[in-house]
Amino acid sequence: MKQQVYSITAADLAARGKADIPEELQSSKHLIYSSPATLAFDSPGAQGFGVKRAGLAIPGSVMLLVAPGCCGRNTMMLDQIGGYGDRFFYLLQDDTDIVTGRHLNRISQTVKEVVDSLEERPTAVMICITCVDALLGTDMERVCRKASEYAGVPVLPCYMYALTREGRVPPMTSVRKTVYALLEKRGRKKQAVNLLGEFAPYDDRCELYEILKNLGIKTIREISRCRDFEEYLSMAEANFNIVLNPESRLAAEDFKSRLGIPSLEMTRVYQIDKIQKQYELLGSALGVTIDEAAYYREALEAVQEFSGRWPNTVFAVGEWMNGDPFELSLTLLRYGHSVAEIYGTVTNLNFIYIKKIAALSPGTRIYTNLSPTMLNYNCGESQADISIGQDATYYHPDSANVPWNAENKPFGYAGLRDLFRELSKAMQA
Repeated sequence: MKQQVYSITAADLAARGKADIPEELQSSKHLIYSSPATLAFDSPGAQGFGVKRAGLAIPGSVMLLVAPGCCGRNTMMLDQIGGYGDRFFYLLQDDTDIVTGRHLNRISQTVKEVVDSLEERPTAVMICITCVDALLGTDMERVCRKASEYAGVPVLPCYMYALTREGRVPPMTSVRKTVYALLEKRGRKKQAVNLLGEFAPYDDRCELYEILKNLGIKTIREISRCRDFEEYLSMAEANFNIVLNPESRLAAEDFKSRLGIPSLEMTRVYQIDKIQKQYELLGSALGVTIDEAAYYREALEAVQEFSGRWPNTVFAVGEWMNGDPFELSLTLLRYGHSVAEIYGTVTNLNFIYIKKIAALSPGTRIYTNLSPTMLNYNCGESQADISIGQDATYYHPDSANVPWNAENKPFGYAGLRDLFRELSKAMQA
């Protein structure tokens, strides 16, 4: 007998409160099916930016993966992405290594062998370790210091610990701090700023670049756009950082404590009034007035054009896309549309959106991609005119779809504008 697919209405979830989120919606409480990841083979070594690929954000770096064969095997998928195939090296653990930790004695020698084998000396060696060393309690900071002294190059740890995903410092938060660890204090330049957020650039069409230039900012640096190691090191010259992803907060704190560089934070949202408010706050923090009226109008026109042609569209919103599925669902509801289903991971951070969704659309059903019961999801049970996200199109194969998961990230008014332009194209197809 098939197990009933788990879901809950927005009204019921809001009534329970964030202190009583059902265990089915919490990844730490049960077996993880993880349908978006499974569908795309979205492991840390495959599509997207997991710890392994993210750890190579430092220009000229290479990575030594210290792991059992099963964990190392999927890294070969990165060979299909340009520039990564020759940057990975492997120290595989056998059963005795896993039980005794004897592989730790080989790391320094292996790092030196990697460095000596390369025609061009790497700027750093990133050591990526898995849950094996988490369970062994390995002190990787010490291991990396020893390897660095022996091999004569900087060696940094990258923690691919699924066990810490629910902890205070999840893997993607940790690696965002690690990739800036080689920066050393320099004189700060008033006309320079760093964008901290993703491991791929933000979309070139994002108005934030133009707004900063109009404010006299001459140099805008992102680690993903650094062409060489020297340009990477020059990120230490920034007058301030703009944090565009909450997972970069720890990195921003490190910038402040080590390098004396302060930061301010902006968040990717799709509610146009919230975007406008963020630019007001940015201007206030910098002591200037930001003229963003033209960007506002352009984004609003895209929303109005779609809503005028397809009023009260029924959406299904997934989480495998560039946005928070709950914030985006709230946005669609506020723009006069309907949201039948949301597939997403519920956290304390996005619970504020669930309460507002419940007020506007109490019957919206919330599913979790983490639940094995999603194997029994009936694609014909609920209707949607269009879905957003790669996972959502799996559940609604006969509906129009906008994947909205390009590697270069959308942000601000441009993100809102481009999303609704893509929605219009999908509805016309």
